[in-house]
Parts: sequence; C-alpha cells; structure tokens
Amino acid sequence: MTPNVILIVLLVLAMGATAYVLVRGVIAMASGKDVTGEQQQDYMRKRVLFQAVAIVIVILILVVAGQAGH
Repeated sequence: MTPNVILIVLLVLAMGATAYVLVRGVIAMASGKDVTGEQQQDYMRKRVLFQAVAIVIVILILVVAGQAGH
C-alpha cells in the first residue's frame, strides 16, 4: 500500500471518530442528565482532538502528494 492510501484510511477513521464523538455529545446534551456539563466538555475535547488529528493527516496527504509531483 502506498503512503497516500494509508493516510486516506487514517483520515477516514479520524473523520468517523469525530462524527461519532459529535453525535455522542449531542445525545448527552439532549438527555439532560449531565447537570454539571463535565461529560459534554469531555466530548468537546475529544471532538477537537480528533479534528486536529484529521487536519494533520490532510496536511500530510498534501505534503506527500506535493513530493510525488516533483
């Protein structure tokens, strides 16, 4: 497998994790059980982390594609 294929698979996984955590956070917020908001904050932190990972992977894909063009 080429590095681009591996990076694209990792990107899809990071995007899926972001979407999953986002949905879980919305469900937790809608349930109203988390009075203090700690659980919602935890979901928010995880979502931001997965989004950052996805952005880094996109940058890596662009770097690898740029090097392949030379």
